[in-house]
Amino acid sequence: MLKSLLKSVRQYKTASLLTPILVAAEVVLECLLPFIMAELIDEMTGASMTPIIKYGSVLIIMAILSLIFGVLSGKTAATASCGFARNLRQDMYFRIQEFSFADIDQFSTSSLVTRMTTDVTNIQNAYQMSIRIAVRTPLMLIFSIIMSMNINVRMAVIFVIMFPILGAVLLGISMYVYPIFKRIFKKYDAMNNSVQENIAGILVVKSFVREDYEKRKFEHASEEVRKDFTRAEKILALNNPFMMFCIYIAMLLVSYFGANIIISTVSVDLTTGELSSLISYGIQILASMMMLSMVFVMTSMATESANRVVEVIEHESVLDKNPEGIQEVKDGSISFQNVNFKYSEKSEKNALSDINIDIKAGETVGIIGGTGSGKTTLIQLISRLYDVTEGAVLVGGEDVRSYDLTALRNEVAVVLQKNVLFSGTIKENLRWGNAEASDEELVRVCKLAQADSFIQRFPDKYDTYIEQGRTNVSGGQKQRLCIARALLKKPKILILDDSTSAVDTKTDALIRNAMYKEIPETTKIIIAQRVSSVQDADKILVMEGGRIAEQGTHEELLRLNGIYREVYDSQTRNRGDE
Repeated sequence: MLKSLLKSVRQYKTASLLTPILVAAEVVLECLLPFIMAELIDEMTGASMTPIIKYGSVLIIMAILSLIFGVLSGKTAATASCGFARNLRQDMYFRIQEFSFADIDQFSTSSLVTRMTTDVTNIQNAYQMSIRIAVRTPLMLIFSIIMSMNINVRMAVIFVIMFPILGAVLLGISMYVYPIFKRIFKKYDAMNNSVQENIAGILVVKSFVREDYEKRKFEHASEEVRKDFTRAEKILALNNPFMMFCIYIAMLLVSYFGANIIISTVSVDLTTGELSSLISYGIQILASMMMLSMVFVMTSMATESANRVVEVIEHESVLDKNPEGIQEVKDGSISFQNVNFKYSEKSEKNALSDINIDIKAGETVGIIGGTGSGKTTLIQLISRLYDVTEGAVLVGGEDVRSYDLTALRNEVAVVLQKNVLFSGTIKENLRWGNAEASDEELVRVCKLAQADSFIQRFPDKYDTYIEQGRTNVSGGQKQRLCIARALLKKPKILILDDSTSAVDTKTDALIRNAMYKEIPETTKIIIAQRVSSVQDADKILVMEGGRIAEQGTHEELLRLNGIYREVYDSQTRNRGDE
């Protein structure tokens, strides 16, 4: 885990290595201060100011240097930890961009958001403590004990005896709280998932007046996190009192036995200044143990966060990008050969079974079927959003798995029913299809997609800013903008996944006619619920239960008197009734 995490330090290695060096210099100076102070106390006879001036000057210089080293170590630690966190988020984000749909399904969106925010923040805090406080603490303990032994070995033994006791307590607490933190982060995912679903579906929540239900649902998830955190924090809170108890006991013993030695040996084995230094070193040890407790608490939380982050960074996508694969798609022909598909190896039932289709380049294919019949799943195999379980999908005469993934997806444009526009202007959203497109090209494709008319009514026209949540455009307008974006890509294969469901039949017909004229050589696959959207297609597939129940032209399917005829009659009858 550590090896994987440290790969993200990269350009911040210098700051990461410099921090412990600066901390070491700060600690050495701090540990020397009580020793010099002891010399000052022992030489203060009252006869002369020379010792005060001599040792006082040394103490001031050492204190200033210690302050400078402390400030610099804090600066470099902040630079290193913040940069490390930035790289971690970047590495996670870049890896997520390579995930297939199956990979996203495995982690869940809310879990990935938690890992990139809460988990990375925990690691950032732990890293800063590790390169600064976790270095300072052992150095301070070691130097303080060495200086204590240099003064009086018997007194220093008192401090040494504490360490195994404190270590055993810390280890016991760690073993107890780690499983709790592991459980907490899973509940964090559940809580974030609740928030994400609520925000994404806020219109539905309000339409069905389910605010109280959603509040109770979130309150339950939040309460579960609170309970586990409280339980863990109660155990971790035992650290400080126990450490303080041990250290203060040690200080009392040092004071008691030290005073006895001074009196019994008439300051021969131990002087007043040396006893003062021992007490100062005891205080430094106390402060170090308190800092060690802070490091311990943060590390306990960060360990599980680190595991979760590394799980994403090291996750190998189920899809091989095949960068050495074929770089050019010859044409838009598509062939499904004995294809079976299931979303997971654990799934008992195939989502698609026995799929055999041959589509020529430039053909228009319509697909209809009920909800859950496998229409969307079928088209997702074309651009390798998923890989087939059995059989093969060929594009341009080649198995899709033999292509470089980027080259393949550059030639396949998909317009979904749930269209996605991003915050930015209409121009910026359209240029996702072609970053180099001119303004004239944008207008032309928008006219083809029947989008130009409503864009011209906006005050800023093509510079209109799409608000977050796309609240300033309707569902039909979003669909037409996404179709225009896909047309701008000029792909060899264009897939419309029920992407005209929010427009009227006249606009739907105009869009289809424009596509036939604009991209005649592009293979067009139209998934629709309306028969009118697919009846002019060269071939129509009727999906049912993950299989192709019927296929043929509009007239051929009507003559079969099967599912297609039933749907057609139902929709025709409804239009007649209207």
